[in-house]
Amino acid sequence: MRFVSLYSGGGGLDLGLERAGFKPALGLDASDECAETYRQNFRGTPFIKARISEVTKERLLESIGRDEIDLLAGGPPCPPFSKSRFYRKEKPRGLDDPNGWETIDGYLNVLEWVRPRAFLLENVKGLSYKVHSDALKVVVDRARGLGYRVAVQVLNAADYGVPQIRERCFVLGMLDRDPTFPAPTHSNDPASGLKPWATAGAVLADLDTDENASDVGHFAGGRHHHLLREVPPGDNYLYLTEKRGHPTPHFEWRKRYWSFLLKLSPDQPSWTIQARRSNNMGPFHWRNRILRIGEIKRLQTFPDAFAFAGTVEEQWRQIGNAVPPALAESLGRQLAGQLASRMGRAA
Repeated sequence: MRFVSLYSGGGGLDLGLERAGFKPALGLDASDECAETYRQNFRGTPFIKARISEVTKERLLESIGRDEIDLLAGGPPCPPFSKSRFYRKEKPRGLDDPNGWETIDGYLNVLEWVRPRAFLLENVKGLSYKVHSDALKVVVDRARGLGYRVAVQVLNAADYGVPQIRERCFVLGMLDRDPTFPAPTHSNDPASGLKPWATAGAVLADLDTDENASDVGHFAGGRHHHLLREVPPGDNYLYLTEKRGHPTPHFEWRKRYWSFLLKLSPDQPSWTIQARRSNNMGPFHWRNRILRIGEIKRLQTFPDAFAFAGTVEEQWRQIGNAVPPALAESLGRQLAGQLASRMGRAA
């Protein structure tokens, strides 16, 4: 089964779908480094490097070829729907942001042009918030107007074997059938009967075995580095407040962003890997340093050999923006099974 990838980014969604049995027919992204990353890892797949609004129907269909497309997949860039817009009042939110409208509208235009048998749209959890209900309604209503049956759900990547607590909103659509989401395989509840959540310590253990390893180039905390060292694994700056009983408080309660001086616990999944590498916003390694590229690849379930183009910051952005391939594979297998059973009935 063939799929078209929009906003391909670092290729996490595409890699998971490929593992689930889909074949990429076309990738698209406006970023130079994302285009190079795609070229290195999905060799031979046509790729359009352009903004979605610059791509015509004729160019897109010519790049895809004549064979049927089974799936359209992609995650329109998320800043207009992200939590940060609750704090950055100077920036427009949701579809009021021109970029938000361009990317959502562009995805739906391609859905209409290609008419795949199914589609998958991913975005931050904020897309499901009431404040962004107009944007989600646009997606659902236009897809239904094209004949798709639609389902919306927020999934936590940790529930699918990803060593990271990462909640994202997914919209699935299928022609002539109600789409369903894959059942979780992992849980934080020991009584669930599912596998326990994967931990950061388990997946990173072999990458940093020397406790005295040099952290040159990975210095964390800036002028607060000495305070970061005080924070216990699994905690953040709130540990250093009067409300938490610190003898010499350094910060006021909830006066900083939650990821400030946030430190991983080796016994828990990571918190969400952000798209921006920072020296004071975590999560940081429990050894009081910024995580390395190889480590965030593991926390996002990318293979060690998966190549990313660009500077460290550009690689980090691609990885942090990606759908974890393990979660994408679970979604892909669910969709593949539904599409295959529909083909069987049609035969």
